Amino acid sequence: MTMSDPIADMLTRIRNASSAKHDTVDIPSSKMKLAIADILVKEGYIAKYDLVDNGNFKDMRVTLKYGKDKNEKIITGIKRISKPGLRVYANSNDLPKVLGGLGVAIISTNQGVITDKEARKLHVGGEVLAFVW
Repeated sequence: MTMSDPIADMLTRIRNASSAKHDTVDIPSSKMKLAIADILVKEGYIAKYDLVDNGNFKDMRVTLKYGKDKNEKIITGIKRISKPGLRVYANSNDLPKVLGGLGVAIISTNQGVITDKEARKLHVGGEVLAFVW
C-alpha cells in the first residue's frame, strides 16, 4: 500500500498508540517527521524518540508520555490540518491558535518546521501541518 500522506499516518499512529496505552510506537522516519517529533518532545507531548534500524531503512521509535498513572493522556488530541488534497497555509498575521493557546499548531515554514508561537515571534507564515493539544 502506498502512503499518500505520511504525516497523517504518523499522527494517527501516535493517536492510536496513545489511546491503546502503548509505551512506544514505531513510525517510518523522514526529515519532516523527525522535525515534527522534535517539536512534540520540546512541547512535552512525547517523552522522546530514537532512530532504530529496520533493515534497509530507519524507523523512528516514539516513546509516549502519560500522566501520573497510565489513564492520564498527555496528548488529548492530535489532528492533521493541511492534507495533500487540500493544503492549508497561514500568513504570519493569521496563524491559528489551538485551544486559545493551550495547544500547539505545527507549521512548516521557510525557517523549518516550528510551532505557531515561534512563527509569530519570527513573523513567518507557512503550511499548517497539524494541531496538538
